[in-house]
Amino acid sequence: MKWYFVAALLTLLTSSQFATLTYVDPSTYQIMGNLKIVTTGILFRLFLRRKMSNLQWLAIVLLAVGATTSQVKGCGEASCDSLFSAPIQGYMLGILSACLSALAGVYTEYLMKKNSDSLYWQNLQLYTFGAIFNMIRLLWDDFQVGFNKGPWWQRIFNGYTVTTWLVVLNLGSTGLLVSWLMKYADNIVKVYSTSMAMLLTMIISVYLFHFKPTVQLFLGIVICMISLHMYFAPVHILVDLPKASKETSVSLNEISVERLVES
Repeated sequence: MKWYFVAALLTLLTSSQFATLTYVDPSTYQIMGNLKIVTTGILFRLFLRRKMSNLQWLAIVLLAVGATTSQVKGCGEASCDSLFSAPIQGYMLGILSACLSALAGVYTEYLMKKNSDSLYWQNLQLYTFGAIFNMIRLLWDDFQVGFNKGPWWQRIFNGYTVTTWLVVLNLGSTGLLVSWLMKYADNIVKVYSTSMAMLLTMIISVYLFHFKPTVQLFLGIVICMISLHMYFAPVHILVDLPKASKETSVSLNEISVERLVES
């Protein structure tokens, strides 16, 4: 029953993310969120003992660079002075969020692959503990304000619309898909699938919201595609490895025989 630890990590992660947003602007928050790509790779290597080649490490760094590039806005679109001008507490909380996100993901993968329990039973344990921890947090928030707005269970669905329920359904489905990735793939695949979603988001936004793609977005997607190819492609496709010919090996054997005869 170690799922309570993951649930506690996710509760802390959510709290740290909201706390980060009280110090930094949304643009800085998005850019700092890409730190979890690198922290996931590091914890993936340390805790799960998965070996990665130098090319794969470079690919992960490129993925973080590409994701960050796609989110950077020009000075004409936003104030350049507001970017990375937040208090130090905001950056510390952002780094903490990246580490908590990576730790929760890697430990979840470890638990899901450790035993042969049903995926749905594992999800049930995780979300049950998650609900318990969040209820405790809501009760604590109500206690701090003296229950002025009433207990949380009386207003939990206030303001919910059809759109809100669709968002909840979408997020729940996303959670199931992520758990499948954890069970049958790994955290690196999850990180790449999340980053590659930028391309689909851009295409949908162009048609639905008349979004005008920026040069930074196109450049970021290109970098992410290069990173994807570098990480998953076989080494012999990326690097031309010299092949020792049969004639060379034969000649070397002849030389060694001749030296033995001479001696």
